[in-house]
Amino acid sequence: MAIERTLSIIKPDATEKNVIGKIIARFEEEGLRPIGIRMQHLSLSDAQGFYAVHSERPFFGELVEFMTRNPVVVMALEGENAVAKNREIMGATNPADAAEGTLRKLFASSIGENSVHGSDSAENAAIEIAYFFRSTELCPR
Repeated sequence: MAIERTLSIIKPDATEKNVIGKIIARFEEEGLRPIGIRMQHLSLSDAQGFYAVHSERPFFGELVEFMTRNPVVVMALEGENAVAKNREIMGATNPADAAEGTLRKLFASSIGENSVHGSDSAENAAIEIAYFFRSTELCPR
């Protein structure tokens, strides 16, 4: 199995619910190690830039507004098959469809406020991690 990196974001709805520690603990329990972590309040331009791939979609404005509402926690995670493992831990985008015990089933309230983000491929993970972290800010073990 390959050691990979992926980006995870604990979104504003989850930071508002004070479940940051529970989410991080879950990643660690499942073998994903945070190698970079920071809490920050995304600016309008940060959120628009990160989600630019969705800029033509009807939900873009709502997504940007949500992601700038309150602080987020951005994390670079490392572990075996980190991208797939992270997506498995998160669960389906719509919490109503998410498997029992997944982060979205446990903490998300809707498809729009779904508590966590995770990279969808190793290629996108590299781009997303670089969006939030300089290489010198990552501390692999």
